[in-house]
Amino acid sequence: MLYLIGLGLYDEKDISLKGLEVLKKVDTIYAEFYTARLAGGDIKNLEDELGIEINVLKREEVEEENIPIKEAENEDVAFLCAGDPLMATTHTDMMIQAKKSGIETTVIHSSSILTAAPGLAGLQAYKFGKVTTIPFTEENYFPHSPYEAIINNLKEKLHTLVLLDIQAHLDRYMTANQGLKYLLQVADDRGGDFINEDTLAVVVARAGAGKPVVRADKISKLVDEDFGGPLHCLIIPSELHFMEAEALVVLCGAPESIIKDSI
Repeated sequence: MLYLIGLGLYDEKDISLKGLEVLKKVDTIYAEFYTARLAGGDIKNLEDELGIEINVLKREEVEEENIPIKEAENEDVAFLCAGDPLMATTHTDMMIQAKKSGIETTVIHSSSILTAAPGLAGLQAYKFGKVTTIPFTEENYFPHSPYEAIINNLKEKLHTLVLLDIQAHLDRYMTANQGLKYLLQVADDRGGDFINEDTLAVVVARAGAGKPVVRADKISKLVDEDFGGPLHCLIIPSELHFMEAEALVVLCGAPESIIKDSI
């Protein structure tokens, strides 16, 4: 049996009771934190509390060596990840490979940024379009595809959840400020009029924490603001329902003028 277990958004306490029950009975426990991490937690706390051992794997050990799959052929294995399982393609691939190998699987879900960020901002989840991720850029690597995804969503009057790059092996996590600067740079390069310094944006920092930061304002106001430690994400809203506009003002500090422009 292979159990895919979500740890939730912020720390080791976000795991479900069902997940805890599984950890107490399986033969081996693995985890990965290269697709996402627990910004406010320490997996060692979970080990100490339950009296278990959790083996944290590197990307190549999961995706190339297939260690959890191989172990699950002969024993019960739990595989832990931050957020909700199957949100990352590597976990979906594990599910596929397990099924092909005749290994029974069980998914134990948890909270995900895909629902938490829209909820914290007071935006309606069904009005979101394609999710995109802004990567760390390099000298010869500056893709425009995340910007294009936002533009396409705006054309369809849909909000966009913008995830920000994670390089956990380097302890490197993109900030909202870096993401906003990327958007302004691409907009300037393309000479477009969809996104500029007056565009309304939402910053969500440390979703799942007791006091997450959720700020909405013009990009020019947010780009140099300090949002604290990781993890951060962005939302670029499209047309707002009046209740969404009120939520952004009351909950996120957006300028009250957006209420007059809502539908």
